[in-house]
Amino acid sequence: MNKSKTNNKKPPSRERYEKENPTVSARVPKETRDKLLEVLPKLGMSLSDAFTVLAGELEVKAVPIDEARRQGYEEAKKLYMVTYQCFMCGKTIAITNPETKRVVSKFLTTHGWGHTKCIEQMGHT
Repeated sequence: MNKSKTNNKKPPSRERYEKENPTVSARVPKETRDKLLEVLPKLGMSLSDAFTVLAGELEVKAVPIDEARRQGYEEAKKLYMVTYQCFMCGKTIAITNPETKRVVSKFLTTHGWGHTKCIEQMGHT
């Protein structure tokens, strides 16, 4: 039976397979390609297996980076964020508004707040 060139319809199972397993291609130097083709059979791996392993390793590396970034942010927040308690409900309020920062700065300056060493040198301990 001769199929005509106009009847290129793929079977549903093939369409599902291609949808669930898309093609990945990349240009690499010939030396890299040759190394892969030499090493992978020794490991009993296909190129598809290598991509799967690489994706898993990259994911493992990315999680600690995200976690480290989050931890660093939280530490910096604890060190540098200025907060106070709402006198009505007691919930914490972070000072982020530029006008509020200006008012707090003025208050601290006019009420004698300063470096501990400076205050000690002035004899105001």
